Amino acid sequence: MAASILVGRDAELAALLDVITLPPAIALLEGEAGIGKTRLVHAAIDGLPVRERTVLLGHCHQIREPFPYGPVFDALRHVSGLSADGLNPVIGALRGYLPELAGELPPSLPPLDDPRAERHRLFRAVHALLAAVAPAVLVVEDLHWADDGTRDLLRFLTDEPPEGFALIVTYRREDLPVPGLPFGRAHRRPPGTRGGVIALRPLAAADVGRLAGALLGRSDLSEAFAAKLQERTAGIPFVIEEVVRSLPGGERDPLAGEGGADALEGIGVPLLLREAIAERLAGLSPPALSAVRAAAVLRVPASEELIAAVAGGASEAGLRECLKAGVLHEHTEGRYGFRHALAQQAVYDAIPGPDRRLRHERAMAALAPLDPPPLVQLAFHSRRAGAIQAWQRYGAAAADHAASIGDMPMAVDLMEGMLADSELPNAVRGPMVLRLSRVAAVGLSHRRVVGLVRRLLADDSLSREVRGEARLNLGVLLCNQAGEVAAGRRETLASLADLEDRPDIAARGLALLAMPPWGDDSLATHLSYMERAEKLVATTGDPELTTAVHANRVALTMLVGAPEAAQLVGTLPASDPSAAVRRQVARGYANFCDAAVALGNYDTAKSYEAETRRLAEETGAQYPDYLVQLSSLRLDWLTGHWEGLWDRAAAVVRMTAETPLVAVDARLVLGMLAAARGEWDEAENHLQEAGPNDADSGFLPVMCSASGGLIELYLIRDMVDEAVAEAGRAIGRMRHKGIWVWCDRLVPPAVSALLRAGRETDAAELVADFEAGVVGRSAPACLAALEMARGILVESRGEFEEAAGLYARARAAFEPLPQPFAAARAAEAEAGARLGLGDRAAAARLLADAAGRFAGLGATHDAARCRRTMREIGVEKPPPRGRKSGGNTLSPREREVARLVGLGRTNREIAEVLFLSRRTVDTHVANVLRKLGVRSRGEVTPPPD
Repeated sequence: MAASILVGRDAELAALLDVITLPPAIALLEGEAGIGKTRLVHAAIDGLPVRERTVLLGHCHQIREPFPYGPVFDALRHVSGLSADGLNPVIGALRGYLPELAGELPPSLPPLDDPRAERHRLFRAVHALLAAVAPAVLVVEDLHWADDGTRDLLRFLTDEPPEGFALIVTYRREDLPVPGLPFGRAHRRPPGTRGGVIALRPLAAADVGRLAGALLGRSDLSEAFAAKLQERTAGIPFVIEEVVRSLPGGERDPLAGEGGADALEGIGVPLLLREAIAERLAGLSPPALSAVRAAAVLRVPASEELIAAVAGGASEAGLRECLKAGVLHEHTEGRYGFRHALAQQAVYDAIPGPDRRLRHERAMAALAPLDPPPLVQLAFHSRRAGAIQAWQRYGAAAADHAASIGDMPMAVDLMEGMLADSELPNAVRGPMVLRLSRVAAVGLSHRRVVGLVRRLLADDSLSREVRGEARLNLGVLLCNQAGEVAAGRRETLASLADLEDRPDIAARGLALLAMPPWGDDSLATHLSYMERAEKLVATTGDPELTTAVHANRVALTMLVGAPEAAQLVGTLPASDPSAAVRRQVARGYANFCDAAVALGNYDTAKSYEAETRRLAEETGAQYPDYLVQLSSLRLDWLTGHWEGLWDRAAAVVRMTAETPLVAVDARLVLGMLAAARGEWDEAENHLQEAGPNDADSGFLPVMCSASGGLIELYLIRDMVDEAVAEAGRAIGRMRHKGIWVWCDRLVPPAVSALLRAGRETDAAELVADFEAGVVGRSAPACLAALEMARGILVESRGEFEEAAGLYARARAAFEPLPQPFAAARAAEAEAGARLGLGDRAAAARLLADAAGRFAGLGATHDAARCRRTMREIGVEKPPPRGRKSGGNTLSPREREVARLVGLGRTNREIAEVLFLSRRTVDTHVANVLRKLGVRSRGEVTPPPD
C-alpha cells in the first residue's frame, strides 16, 4: 500500500510556508486528533530551504518525567555548528539541560537560589541561543499536553522574538487546559511579527477519494465510495488511512464500480476506528499481538526490551511483524509505539481488564530497577494496577523530584491528580495539600493552583496547622505571583487563627502584612503587625527568620521617612557566616533601595543598590538583584537619565506579562515619558496600569506618582472633573494610610486640580496636611514638593512675589537631589509668577533655562510649552533646539512630528501638543513624508529613541 501523502491541504500549506519564511513569525496549527497536523508541518519543513535555516523539532507527551521545559530542550539538543566563542555568556545556563552541546556552549553559570531569577535567566539563555542559530524554525508538537512552564517559555520567546525566529505549535483545541488559549492565556503577536491560527478541517469527499486512491494505488474509486468513506470517517485522514488499510482484498474486488460503498455500510465513526484496528490486529501472530498490547499499556514510545518485558517475553520477530504491518512505528532512538494516540487508545480499550492489570504490574517490575527510576510512569502503572500504596509512594516521590529540579508545573500536575483521586487516604491528603501549597508559593503557575488550593482548603479533614500554613502559602502566592495583593492579604490574615501553635510560620505572615506599601490598612495597623511578628520570632531562635523580620522592620522604618532608619540599616548581619541569613539581608537592601528612591535619597539608593548586588552575587540570591534593576528604572527617570530608558522599561513590561505587579515601575516610567512627549493616550494607559486602575493591589509609592501623572494629564486636556476625582481617590488613600512621604509627585498636581475646580479651602487643607506629614522626615523629594504646593496655592491668590520665592526654593531643593525635570518645572512655574509681577526679563531667562532642560531630557511637550510662552512675551530668539538637517535627515523638530504622526495623531492634535500653528505642522508633515520616502501618514513609524 502506498505511503501516506498530503491531500487537500494546499491552502493550509501555502499559509504555513508564507508565515514561517518571513520571520519573526508565530504559526498556531490547530485541529482534532488524526487531522494531519504533523504531516502538514513536515510538508512545510520539506518545502523550506533547509540549508539556510535551523529546524528544531520538539514534542509534548501525555506521560512525561519531570524535566522543566522538556519539549523545547528536546528540540534544542539538535542544534549544531556552534562555537562557544562569541556566544552570549548567559547561554552557559543551558549546559546542564543540553549535555550533548556542552562542548559548544559558554561556561556554566553558578546556580541561583531564587526560582524566579533562575527561570528568567534560563529563558534569556534560550532566547540568546535561538538568536545565535538564526534563522531558526522551532516546532513544538501537541502543545495541549505541555506543562505550564513550557507555555511560559514559549510566551517569553514570542513576546520579543529573537531575530529570524519562527515558531510552529500544533495542538488540539478541545484538549487545551484553557479552552481556546494554546499558550494558557490571551496572547497578541508583537508588532512586526507575522502569523496566526491555521485550523485544519476534515477533508471533503473529493479529497477523501484522492487520499484513498493514493493509499490503494488506484484511480477508479467511485464518487459514491468517496462520499460514503467521508461520511463514515468524518473526513479525518488518520481514520481514513486505518479504514482503507483494513479493507478486504481477494480475487473479487469489493471496491469495483458503484458498489464499492457497500463495503463501508453499517459502521459508525467511533466504532469504525475500533473495527479498523481490530481488523489489523486479527492478522497478527500471538507474539506480535502481545507486543502491540504491551505498547498500548506503556502509552509512550518504549524500547524493544521494555515492550518484551511487559508482553511477557514477546520475540524480536513479533515486534518486527508489528512494524511491517504498520501497527507500530519506530520513533527516535530505537523506541517503538503507535503513530497516533487514537490507535493506542483503541488497542488499550480492547485489552481485557485482568490482562491490562497484569501488563501494568509487569511494567512496574520492569521500570522500578532503572536508574534513575521513571517515577511518573511508575506512579501511572501502579495506579492502573491497583497498587495503591506504591502509587502513593511513587506519586509523592515524582512530585518532590519535579519540584527539586524546578519543574513546578509537573509537581503541581502530579499532586493535583493524586488529590483528585478518591483512593488517596485522608492521612496522606493533608501533607500533600501542604506540599502543594509550598510548591505553589515559590512556583509560577499560579492561575490554576489558586483555585485548586482554595478548593482543598474546604476539606474538613485537614488539621488546623495544615490549613493555616496552606492558607498562608496561598496568600504569598496571590501577593507575589498573581499580583492580587488584596486577596492575598485577606488569606494571610485568615491563616493566623490556625497558626497559634506555629509561631515561626505566623511570624512570616505577620511580617508580610506589616509592609505599608501594600493594602488598605493604616500605618498604625502595619506597626501592630510588625510588633506581633517581632514577639513571635523572638521565641523561635531561628536566625534566618529573625533576620527576615528585622529587615522588614528596618524597611518599614525607612518607608515612613524616619530619620533613624539609616542607622538601623547597619544592624543587619551582612557578614553572617550563613548564606541563608545573608540572602535575607540582600532582600532587605533591595527594599531599602526602593524606599530611598521613593523618598528622594537617590545617592543613598545607589549605595543600597550596590550592596544588594554584592550580596546577591555572593549568596546566589539573584531576585533581589532583579528588584533593584526595576527600582533603577524609576531612579533613572527621576534623576534625568532618560537616554535608552523607554526601551529598557518597555522590555520589562514585555517580559513580566505573567507578573504585572513586578512591572509597575516600568509602567510608571513609560507613562511619564509618554506624557513628557505629548503622547496622551499612551501615557494614560501606562499610568493606569501602574496601579490606579487596581488600587486594592497597587504598590502605593508608585501608585501615588502614577495618580499625580494622571491628574496632570487630565488638566492638560481640560478634564477638570476627572482630575479632581483622581486626586480625591489618591489623597483619600494616603490620608487613610497615614503616610505622606511618598506623595511628592501627587500633592502639587492635586492642589492644582482642586484650585481649577474652585475648591481653594480643600487645596489649602491638603497643603497643610502634606506639611504636617513630611516636615521632620527624611524625605527630601517631598520637602521640595511642599514648596511647589505652597507656591501653587499662594499664586492662585495673586500673591506672585511669595509664589516666585517658593518656586525658587523648590527649584533649589530639586536640583541637588537631583530631579532635573522637577527643577525645570519649578523654573517654569517661577517664570509664570515673575510674569504676574511684570518682570518679563526674569521670566524669559527662567523659561529659556527650563526649555533647554526639557529639550535636553527629551520632554518635547514641556519644551514646546516654554517656547510658546516665550513667543507670547516677545522673546524673538528662543534657545536653539538642535542642528539643522540637510538632505533626507529629519531635524529634531521633524523627529518630534514624525513620532506623533506614527502614533496616529492628526495635524490639529500635533499642533496642540507642540504648541505650533496648523500651517507649521502641515509643512513639517510634508517634509517628514518626503524625507522618509513614503506616500501616506500610515507608512510613518515612530522613530527610535
